[in-house]
Amino acid sequence: RMKKKEEEKRFEKAWVVTVDMGYGHQRAAYPLHDIAYKGIITMNNYKGLPRAEKDIWHKSREGYEFVSRLQARSVIGKYAFELFDKIQEIPRFYPRRDLSKPNLQLLQTYNWIEKHGLGKHLFTKVLSENQRLPLMCTFFLPAFAAEFYGYEGEIYCQICDADVSRTWVPKDPKRSRIKYLAPNKRVVERLKLYGVQEENIFYTGFPLPKENIGGTDFKVLKKDLGARLLNLDPNRLTLHKFGHIINYHLGKKYIPERSNHPLTLVFAVGGAGAQSDIGEAIVKSLRKRILGGELRLHLIAGVRKEVKEFFEEQIKVNRLEEEVGRGIHVFYEKTKQEYFRKFNALLRKSDILWTKPSELSFYTALGLPIIMAPSVGSQEDFNRIWLKTVGGGISQDDPRYADEWLFDWIESGWLARAALNGFIEAPLLGTYATEKLVLTPHNHEAERIEEKAPLAV
Repeated sequence: RMKKKEEEKRFEKAWVVTVDMGYGHQRAAYPLHDIAYKGIITMNNYKGLPRAEKDIWHKSREGYEFVSRLQARSVIGKYAFELFDKIQEIPRFYPRRDLSKPNLQLLQTYNWIEKHGLGKHLFTKVLSENQRLPLMCTFFLPAFAAEFYGYEGEIYCQICDADVSRTWVPKDPKRSRIKYLAPNKRVVERLKLYGVQEENIFYTGFPLPKENIGGTDFKVLKKDLGARLLNLDPNRLTLHKFGHIINYHLGKKYIPERSNHPLTLVFAVGGAGAQSDIGEAIVKSLRKRILGGELRLHLIAGVRKEVKEFFEEQIKVNRLEEEVGRGIHVFYEKTKQEYFRKFNALLRKSDILWTKPSELSFYTALGLPIIMAPSVGSQEDFNRIWLKTVGGGISQDDPRYADEWLFDWIESGWLARAALNGFIEAPLLGTYATEKLVLTPHNHEAERIEEKAPLAV
């Protein structure tokens, strides 16, 4: 009887811990705010964080962002980033072999925890208030620290890319109790090569914003996708050719007579502010399309004020001031939480997402075709491969001629097919699966595989 009672136990909340390094780890945490006990905690930026720990984090983040921005601007920067990236490179998958030996970056991570006390304050002071709650991390370091400092509750770690380096797995994976949430099946198999026990691996998908999905029947997403397909397929080529597939996966009732918004392109730079020069080329190339009312362009600066000012300058240079707020818009927020909230709302009436293949690659599941800018880092090369595999992403052509090739892709229905591929093929229920898994710790077997919900035609 006691065992049955334990198995039925369910938590209402969990500790949710992330890190402020670019956007990826915080973007993965944001959809879990409903279950976050006392809100989402950022390990390298919370009230009471000791100065010594803050300095370690600051130097690490500052160095990465500097090299990320520099690599696009000089030959020296390119080689510096390649060296930096080599340290955290993901090894080839085949032939399958034992990859459990710790790498240099992993040993350095443990040195910060064991010798310099990184995470000690968080796990022995802040979270000690309720150590029975499950702990959900969107970065490996808080998961490692929790285990090292003896956190009592279950420890979960969400992988944020389509493949993962050895650094994400503890030194002794066979003895670790950290449970991993994989965004795709390749990560499931990769974790096994690193020595993670199979019972500690769960295929849940990447956490996507609930407000863009609308529950496990996808009512919000289906409505948005129906309007998007009309903009992406003006000649109805895809709608006619794949009508039976659209009817099965989406339903005729979700295809309106006309779209509820004009054709809209979103260009988003990364958290380090890299690739803003692509935005410069996009504005110049699409100027006439914007002036002619053929396209609405959103330039996403995120929380980067310098990127916001750069984009605003490009609007002036291209004499598009009168189109601000109508045909062109610079998107900027002071905090990441507000950025995520408004960005998710913006995507509902957007048709194309142009960005590097970061964690946003998983947003193709929302029925968004992704135009992929060049990768920044080894993990993004794997995201690119995954996006092409599911059919939701297309590598950018020369941004200087976007006014030509972008509209060719639209006229042919190519981007409409990419939108459908992403919706059908990419995992969509990551947030729901994660919440159920984390809050019901003794019902893990049922959550091992993420699947689409039954589709209402």
